[in-house]
Amino acid sequence: MSVRALKRKYGVGYETVQRALASSLPEPRKKMRPRGTRLDPYKPVIDAILTADLTAPRKQRHTVKRIYDRLLDEHDAVDISYQMVRGYVADRRPEIRLQAGKGVVDAFVPQTHKPGAEAEVDFGDVTVKLAGELVTCYLFAFRLSYSGKAVHRIFASAGQEAFFEGHVHALNVLGGVPTGSVRYDNLRAAVAQVLGLSRRRVEAERWTAFRSHYGLEAFYCQPGIRGAHEKGGVEGQIGWFRRNHLVPVPEVDTLAELNAMIDRWDHEDDARRIRSRPRTIGEYFTAEQPLLVPLPEEPFETGRLSTPRVDRYSQICVRMNRYSVPVRLIGRTVRVMLHASELVVYDGREEVARHERLIARGATRLELHHYLEALVRKPGALPGATALDQARAAGRFTPIHDAWWQAAVKAHGEREGTRALIEVLLLSRHLPHEHLITGLASALKTGALTADAVALEARKAADADAGPDDPPQPVTPGSQPRFAPLPAAVRAHLPPDRRPLPSVAHYDQLLRLRRPDPTTP
Repeated sequence: MSVRALKRKYGVGYETVQRALASSLPEPRKKMRPRGTRLDPYKPVIDAILTADLTAPRKQRHTVKRIYDRLLDEHDAVDISYQMVRGYVADRRPEIRLQAGKGVVDAFVPQTHKPGAEAEVDFGDVTVKLAGELVTCYLFAFRLSYSGKAVHRIFASAGQEAFFEGHVHALNVLGGVPTGSVRYDNLRAAVAQVLGLSRRRVEAERWTAFRSHYGLEAFYCQPGIRGAHEKGGVEGQIGWFRRNHLVPVPEVDTLAELNAMIDRWDHEDDARRIRSRPRTIGEYFTAEQPLLVPLPEEPFETGRLSTPRVDRYSQICVRMNRYSVPVRLIGRTVRVMLHASELVVYDGREEVARHERLIARGATRLELHHYLEALVRKPGALPGATALDQARAAGRFTPIHDAWWQAAVKAHGEREGTRALIEVLLLSRHLPHEHLITGLASALKTGALTADAVALEARKAADADAGPDDPPQPVTPGSQPRFAPLPAAVRAHLPPDRRPLPSVAHYDQLLRLRRPDPTTP
């Protein structure tokens, strides 16, 4: 076709036809010249303000509202709107930072980790329904960077004791220590002070001792969100674990029960593949584990030692919570070893109390058996005792106790009946709880409302539970029997014993029969 025919067919001009014949691709569309706006006269002013902010203190830099107010006050810019200034500042501020060499490019650089060399540690908060109550706990995670093998532990707090115990558990599970650095946040358990904008830190004294014991090399990330990107592996691991194993909210009676479930989940996660990796976490860890540094032979004491004084309520104060100890220690100073989930009280080298650590501050945990010696002399204080309420809530003081107590009070009076119950509670120091409950039920059924009768019935239950093949306990010289003989005054109140008297007649068959000697007179 001729050029004239193409022009006529497509309705275009001569130049368009020539350009189409010269190239099969059309020329790029010309950009339209930007239209002017009412903000153009003020753009140099805004640029100058944003440039000055580069060297201004962080908390005294211009906001969009402040820039707009200055334009109104200093330049009488009544013909512009706040939205116009906001849109321009949002586009122009990053450009000015980049031109000054201070801009941050939001890009992630892929990293390659050597086997057994690097790891990451972090805490994350989780919600758990503990003993019927929703509480906030803390998930500790230790993750090897090469294999992705992670070990988790849940604690009631994120303090230094939990930080240390999480490390000890993770290193024992992994079977070694990374040869390179371990990345950490600037958490208080490890860092006492951040020195400026550098990587230098003033470490907590006990954390330095812990690192030296295990040979850990710490790498501290930058504060804020930038530091979170420096250990993104464990940050994402905590989120993944929380979504996949802690949804819905787990319901447990104790944290020990929950941690047993977490150990099982960690073992099952070894069969998982991370994204498009060709092998599983367990297969990578099998190759990585022999490269870890062996653990030290001696363990590290992760608990924190304190020496509180026992007050007149037979309580000690530890981390703003109160715990009971035996009343014989009132006025004395005891040693307390505080762990992440429990605390142990020592009098010298003797362990005198062990409590589960309280989560909330200002709470109290009392054990009824710590007050029994005082209650023997003050039986009237038992009905309203706080320790009794906590024992009922924990299931240690059962309805059988209450039924036996009411019957004893009805038979012996308020004071003597309560004192008899306290003597029964003292038996729990020598008898298992289930045998004592059986003894109370048997004594209540027969109407034997004395502590000695309960002890007798409890001993019968213990003997019945013992198998026929169980060897008898030897009685060594100087040892005392578990139960003293019943006094006559107590035996007088016991119901009559209608059992037949014991007989040894069946042993006669073991005697050898001898003929009588005729010479014997």
